[in-house]
Formats: sequence, structure tokens, C-alpha cells
Amino acid sequence: MNVEDFRKHGKDMIDYICSYAANIEQRDVAPTLDPGYLKQLLPDEAPLKPEKFETVLDDFETKVMPGVVHWNHPKFFAYFPSGNSFPSILGDMLSSAIGSIGFSWASCPASTELETIVLDWYAKALGLPKAFITDVPGSRGGGALQGSASECTLVCMITARSRAINKLRGITSEIHESVFLPQLIAYASKEAHSSVEKAAKMALVKLRIIEADERGRMRVDLLRQAIQNDANAGLTPFFVVATVGTTGACAFDNLVEIGKVCKEVPSIWFHVDGAYAGNSFMLPEMRKFSEGLEYADSFNTNPNKLLLTNFDASAMWVKDVMSLKTALNVNPLYLQHEHDKAIDYRHYGIPLSRRFRALKLWFVFRTYGLTGLQAYIRNHMALAKKFEMLVRKDDRFEVRNDVYLGLVCFRMRAADTYNQELLAQINHSGKMHMIPSMVNGKYVIRFCVTYEHATEKDIVDAWTEIKTFAEDILRDATMEISSLPPTPEKVLSEPQPITGKPPIKKKLTRTKSLRFSFTRSISREMYESQSEHLKDGCTPILVVDNNAMMQSFLKATAENQQNKLKDIQDVDTDEASN
Repeated sequence: MNVEDFRKHGKDMIDYICSYAANIEQRDVAPTLDPGYLKQLLPDEAPLKPEKFETVLDDFETKVMPGVVHWNHPKFFAYFPSGNSFPSILGDMLSSAIGSIGFSWASCPASTELETIVLDWYAKALGLPKAFITDVPGSRGGGALQGSASECTLVCMITARSRAINKLRGITSEIHESVFLPQLIAYASKEAHSSVEKAAKMALVKLRIIEADERGRMRVDLLRQAIQNDANAGLTPFFVVATVGTTGACAFDNLVEIGKVCKEVPSIWFHVDGAYAGNSFMLPEMRKFSEGLEYADSFNTNPNKLLLTNFDASAMWVKDVMSLKTALNVNPLYLQHEHDKAIDYRHYGIPLSRRFRALKLWFVFRTYGLTGLQAYIRNHMALAKKFEMLVRKDDRFEVRNDVYLGLVCFRMRAADTYNQELLAQINHSGKMHMIPSMVNGKYVIRFCVTYEHATEKDIVDAWTEIKTFAEDILRDATMEISSLPPTPEKVLSEPQPITGKPPIKKKLTRTKSLRFSFTRSISREMYESQSEHLKDGCTPILVVDNNAMMQSFLKATAENQQNKLKDIQDVDTDEASN
């Protein structure tokens, strides 16, 4: 493809993207295909001879696109926003065209320096403590763009591990670092993201999970006690993760109280994960949740979630850049250069090669301005409040979380199985897309505002559709509850039938119901073994298989009866009576 071909096909691609964005509502939000659908449509081997661009694009539309989940659809309410915007796309296009690999200042000075400048803009816009900002006199901190929040957590944990081991080892260099690994222990809330657990596995350190309160916030009293108990047992507490905007219910940990606990233990590195909600600190009214960040050693948030910047882009800041560089610095001769005072971002993360990520973020900041980005976030907040109001006005439903940003966790006032069926019906329709969560032991449906141009009409229409899907399900629940003896709980939880014409819906098979409600049915033994693992929005909600429980009960009953019969001897009653 030469320049003129690229010019023509590039325009065709822009036209395709514009048409996709303008007409996205005409598509189903998510496919209902079975795994392996694409293998049946594409050849087993790559083409030997070149094919026309028009043919490739046509195959994409007819074969690949049917299997796409449309994360920027007005009716996509799952997970968190997949930040995206036209300025970001154009910035990423320019980054791809330049094709620089900015592992050091020498490899691409503009890439390095723009990243530093943009992250200082970003930190100031969020109101982060001055210790995180590069251009503040006396600051030892700074930031870097990573691929994901998971990467940020891992990098910070490895840095904290290195610092803790260096303190334990002292001036002795004869003892290998691995000797100290069994002594280290990290802490995270039960509502923290599963990436914390994965980071601990990769760092080969212990992780203690701390219970959350009824609002999904880390129990600070239990954290303090756990740290004390572990220290008394000879372990070294070295890393604590707090979350602002948990995945399950968008809860905010108390950074002030957690920070005070961490400050009492010099070996602890305090990290704050704000992947989604951290961006809301751009709003003065949300800064109350950032109080306590001055205690933190590191902080991360994702512009690719709530700041209209397409994946991948996760911003990470640390108070002490030297700790980061000490832990991750590998400096072979062929990568050295004479500008030793310049920043080399290869020392700030796992990969050596780095994309020009700052470019798309620079485009977004300049095109929207801080006021435009603030208006976008506030619109999501207002629409979530609108949905919360609609749910609370209907006594058959309830809201199970504190609604601060764009996430509302709701459910019908009925058993979990009915809520699972409701979500399955919604997702199987392809007209809306949501995922579940567990809040205080209850199965809930997460409704997250994600679309950049979402309106109140989108929210009202979605609620109308949800109630329509709930019609038959609530009627079934009402019939089941009405057959039970009257109790106070029954009066509180009994759903009232929805008026209007019931929908014509096809009963889903058990397999499809589990699949589209994002649940997995397992034995009680397996369920109990999984209780100590952290959750995320990708993992299915685990439920106990009632059929398996009944089979296990019947088997145990039969075995017990058999054992009793072994102790009974056959006796001829007539003979015994003589």
C-alpha cells in the first residue's frame, strides 16, 4: 500500500468509523453467538496472495462485526466506561503513524517530555498532592502512563517489595532477595480488584484480605488488628491497597484513616487504586473522597475509563521516583546515553518498549478542556441519579449501593434466582448489556452509565425495558411467595405485579440462563474454597448448585441408611418367639 492508496483507504476507514458511530443504535449491543463462531467463517491459513482492502473491510463488517460487543453503545451499561472519543482516536492514529518506541529520552525526546507535561497537567487537574507533581520545586515524585490499572498495582507492589527487602537486608549483599519473600505480607479489602491478588501471586508475596463494612469500605479496625497480629508473628507488613470506586459497588475507602494506620508502620507502602472513580477528583465536589491522598506513596487512575481516552492508558504517580527506579532499573550499555538527567520511562514500568500514549491524552485535554471533561463526568453522575430515583420509586425494586458516580446496583425484591433470570433475559435480548455483582451477600445488577453522549431519554427507555423484562419474572416470584406462610419478611419482600401487557418471552435453558446472567453454578465445597479470592467485573458470580446439593444429600442419606442396615441381623420372628 503506497501513500495514495493509504490516503484513499484511510478516508474510507474514517467514513466507516463515522457511519458506525452515527448508526450504532441500530446494532444489538452484544452478540448472542456461541464460542467458535468465527472459526467457521474464516480460512484455516493466511492468504498466500494480497487481497483488496475493500474485501478485507467487507469481511470485517460481515464476519467479525457480528461478534463485537459495542462498548460505546447508548444501551451498554456493563462494567465501567470504555473511554473513547474522536480526539483520542485521532491522537492514537497519529501515534501509530509516527511509530516511535519511547523507552528513553534519546529514543524519542518528544514522547518522553510530553508524557511528563501531560501527567503534571493531569495531576493538577485532579488536585493531587504536590509531592506527586514533577514541576513542583523540591518534589521527588512524578508519573508515568502504564497499560492498565493492573500494571500500576503490580509495578507499585514490586517497588514496595524492593524497598522492604532492602530495609530487611541492610548493608549485607550476600543474602539473596528471595530469602525475605516469605516474610512479606500485603493487605487489601475484600472489595479490592482481583488484580491485587494477581500482583501478589506474581510478586510471590502473601496477601491478607480485610473484610469490608456494609457500605463496601475496608474495615480500618480490622486492618490495624491484622497488621499488628502479623507483625507479632514475625511477618513484615509492606503494602496496603485502598480503593476509591470499587468495581462491585463504587465504594470509597476512607483514605485518611487507612493512611494513618500505614504511617504508623515504616515498612508499609500505601497505594490507592482509583481506576474508575479517581478521575472524578477533577470535580471539586468529589474531592472529599481524595482526602488522605497525602498519606499515599502511589496513586493510579484510568483516563481510558472516565476521561474519554481510548485504551490503553492508565496514569500512575509515585511520591518517590527513585524508589521506582531502584526497583526496576536495568541499564545495559547499549541503552545508555549522555543525557543522564533526562527521564527514561523504561525505568518506570515492566516493558522496555513504550507507545506514544501521551499524545492521545494531550489531544483530549486540549480538545475538551477541563470544563468539557467536568461536564461529561457530571452528566454521568446526574443520569445515574435519575436511574436511582426511578428504581427507588418502584417498591418492587431496591438500590443496594451509595450512588456517587455513574454506577447503580439494583435488584428486584425477590430471591437471587429471579434476579439472575432478569439479567439473563436482558442480556440475551441483545438490546441492553449489564453485568452482576454481589453487594452484602445479595446478587445485584450493575447499571453503569458509559456512553459519552448519554441522555435522560436513554436512561428512561432502559428502565422501561427493564421493567418489561421483569413482568413475568416478578409474577412468578409473587406466586412463589404467596404460597408461603405469612411472615414480616414476606410482606417486605413480596413484589407487586407490573400492570400492562406481559412480554412474549421464551424461557431460557439453564445453560443460557447461567451464561447471560454471568453466573456459574458449582458445588458447595468449591464455593467455600473460592470465598477468599478477590472479585472483578469479568469473573462470573459463583452460586451453589442446588441440584448438586440435593444429589449429595440423597447420596449421603442412602449411604447412611445402608450403614444402619449392616448392623441389623435377619431374624425369623416365629422362631424367636418360641
